[in-house]
Amino acid sequence: MLFLFCHCSMPGPARAEEYSLRDLYRIALERAETIRIADENIAYSVQDRRRAISALLPRLSAFASYQKFDEERYNTWQFLDFSDEVLVQPDRAHSWGLRADQNLSLSLREITAVRIGSNDIRRSRYDLASIQETYLLEVAQAYYNVLMAKKVLDIAESNLERVTKYREAARARLNVGEITETVLLRADSELSSAKSNMVKARNSLSLADATLARLVGITPPFTLAEAPRREAPAPSLEELKSTAFAQRPDLKSLEAQKEMARLQVSFARGAYWPNLNLSGVFQRADQEPASSSLNTETTYGSVSVVFPFFEGGLRRAEVQQAKVRERQASLQYESEKKTVGLEVERAYLDLMTRRGTIDFLADQLKFAQDNYRGVSRQFALGLASSIDVIDANNLLVSSQRQLAEAEYSYQLAILEVERATGTFMKEVRGKTE
Repeated sequence: MLFLFCHCSMPGPARAEEYSLRDLYRIALERAETIRIADENIAYSVQDRRRAISALLPRLSAFASYQKFDEERYNTWQFLDFSDEVLVQPDRAHSWGLRADQNLSLSLREITAVRIGSNDIRRSRYDLASIQETYLLEVAQAYYNVLMAKKVLDIAESNLERVTKYREAARARLNVGEITETVLLRADSELSSAKSNMVKARNSLSLADATLARLVGITPPFTLAEAPRREAPAPSLEELKSTAFAQRPDLKSLEAQKEMARLQVSFARGAYWPNLNLSGVFQRADQEPASSSLNTETTYGSVSVVFPFFEGGLRRAEVQQAKVRERQASLQYESEKKTVGLEVERAYLDLMTRRGTIDFLADQLKFAQDNYRGVSRQFALGLASSIDVIDANNLLVSSQRQLAEAEYSYQLAILEVERATGTFMKEVRGKTE
């Protein structure tokens, strides 16, 4: 009873968590530092726009002062037989008040600054979407690398099992004198090679697991649920390019940057306009002793216009700089558009290539399996040599790996086309919601 109690109370081994590709996308969006840094850029742009809005609002301030003089001073005023002392310096004085100021350019360049801030927020959001696409595509690559490594390990285990049976068959034939010891030594060599390949496959799987865990932010051990096989739609290359030019977030980011550069030119030109300053002040004052001419309460407003007509060429240089930035933004957009078109074409051709090779590789695997079974039976009957068995087995292993690589590469190629056309995040959000 004590043994059963201890056995039941002992904690069991940790159960490996299972993740689907959808789960990995969701976790990466929540935990990845790269995405969170890009998200903070949006928050920074929002605060930058608030700074621009603050220039449109009046500034309210309060002020107070206190003065203590060394002594009271008077001037004696005399007219005929009448004389009086006039206070010219009190013992102490104090004042306080409220002030409202508003500074605006007559070109309303402050509104232009707000529009620049709005475009900067839009640009930051497109940058975030582009970073998310790139990062999640890396997650998908790591996910399929793990599946591929697991498949390679399964192939290595099957290969080890076949080579072990081949080695046992070779020993049995050696015992009856049908073959020489050289054949057995070759079988031992192939068995050692199969064991070595299995060790490499296990280490590759461990590395792929660690890479995925670091990229997503999960803790091993874990298992992966294999995503259902997808078939790519068959739009034309021109349709894919049109979709990319309309949907790619990096292109939209550059469009926002172009608009910001255009507005920056308008903002720089606004420096040629005069500045309007509006002020409103309320003030109370008191002193001891009080003079007869003391004004204890004052309220006034003021309007002033400042026109800087010469600043040593500063405004002209700022306008020219803004024009240069505008031309650079336009050229960068056109260059990126050409790059996007090339990326779409490359992803499309890679997809078509991988789609076309899968059927042939599947046929090759079927032929390799039939060939191995036939050669193995012939070897058991003494009709085939050991070299024939080894060649047939190597062909089978190679065909299995090539087909597995083609299948997973095809799924990745579909994702590459979606990323190249700017529809990847739409698919991800549709899966994670």
